[in-house]
Amino acid sequence: MSETGTADRLIQFIREEYRTSDPIPLHAPAFRGNEQKYVADAIESTFVSSVGAYVDRFERDIEAFTGCERAVATVNGTAALHIGLRLLGVGPGDLVVTQPLTFVATCNAISYCGAEPLFIDVDRHTMGLSPAALAAWLEENAFVDDDGLCRTKQAQRAIRACVPMHTFGHPVELDRLVDVCAIWGIPLLEDAAESLGSYYNGRHTGTFGAVATLSFNGNKTITTGGGGMVLTSHALGARAKHITTTAKVAHPFEYVHDEVGYNYRMPNLNAALGCAQMEQLAGFLAAKRALAERYAALLDGNEYQFVREPEGCRSNYWLNAVICEGREQRDALLGQTNGQGVMTRPIWALMNHLPMYEKSIRGDLSNAQWLAERVVNLPSSVPPAQL
Repeated sequence: MSETGTADRLIQFIREEYRTSDPIPLHAPAFRGNEQKYVADAIESTFVSSVGAYVDRFERDIEAFTGCERAVATVNGTAALHIGLRLLGVGPGDLVVTQPLTFVATCNAISYCGAEPLFIDVDRHTMGLSPAALAAWLEENAFVDDDGLCRTKQAQRAIRACVPMHTFGHPVELDRLVDVCAIWGIPLLEDAAESLGSYYNGRHTGTFGAVATLSFNGNKTITTGGGGMVLTSHALGARAKHITTTAKVAHPFEYVHDEVGYNYRMPNLNAALGCAQMEQLAGFLAAKRALAERYAALLDGNEYQFVREPEGCRSNYWLNAVICEGREQRDALLGQTNGQGVMTRPIWALMNHLPMYEKSIRGDLSNAQWLAERVVNLPSSVPPAQL
C-alpha cells in the first residue's frame, strides 16, 4: 500500500477510536471520576493553597503506587527536577549527564542550578540514554578523583549527576545504567515525567536512582492541571519537603526560614484533582495499552514502524509513536494528518540544536539525530470506548 494510503487508513482508524469528526488532540485528560467532588470539597474546606489533606493523600497514593519511600508534591515537573538536582548537590560549574532527545525542561532544570548538560547519545530501542555510550564516553574523557568524584580529564569539571529520561514512558536500560553510574560515582536522577505506570523488570520507574521526578501536566497519563513529584528516600524526602516549602522552620507564629528555599508547593486544589485521577489510573493504563496494541496491529507490515516497549519492560504507552523511513516520509505524515485535523507531532528538537545548549559538551549523537528525523507521535488519549 502507498504511503498516502497507509496514512489515510491511520487517520480513519484514529477517528473511529475517538468517535469524532472534530480536531483530535495528541493527548487530552480524561475526567470521569471524583474530580469535581474532590475539588469542590477542597474549596469548601477553604484549604485551597499549599496546605491541605489532599496534598498529603496524593503523596501517599504515589508512594503506594510506585513503591518509593517518600514522595513530595511540587507545583510542576520542572520544579521537581530542580529540587532533585539540588538534593544531589548540583551547583554552579558542574556538569550533568543527560540525553539530547528530551523535553527542554530536563536541561532547563540543570541550568537553574548553574550547571551545564553533558549530552550522551540514546539507544534506538529505548529512545533513552544509552548505558554503553555513557560508559564509552566516560572511559575516554573522565576519571574518578581521590574523593570519589567523577571529573572530566580536560578541565577537571565535576560530573555531579546523571539524568536519563524515560521517553514517551518507555524505560531506559536501568540495570546497566545504574551499574555504569555506580562504577563512576555518579548519582542517578530519573526524569520519569512521562513514565507513571511503567515498569522495568517488574519494578516501577523512578525507584532505581537516588532521586526521580514525575509530571502531572495536563497532557500526562494523569493530571493535576499542573504539578510534579519528587520520589526519593525518607531522608532526602524530608529535605525536599523543607526546601519546597520556602525552608520555613515550624513555629506557632514566627516566620523563621533557615536557608534559601523555594515556593514550589502543590496547591491543595491540584492535589484534589490528582487524588481523583489516581483512583482511575489502573483503568487508564489498561486502556492505553489496549490502544497501543490496536495501533501495532494496524501498522504491522506497513512502512511506519510502531514503537513497542523495550524487552523486559511494561510501558504505560503515554505517547504512541511510529518511526518513519526518513525525514521526507516523516514530514509527509505530519502534513497529511494535521491537515485533516488529527494532531501528530515530531519528537522534540535535539537539545544540542537549541541556542542555549548548542555549545554544551557532547559525545557522538548519531542515534538521537536518526530518531529526530523519523519519529512521529500519534494521538494517545484514552479512547471514549475505554472509559
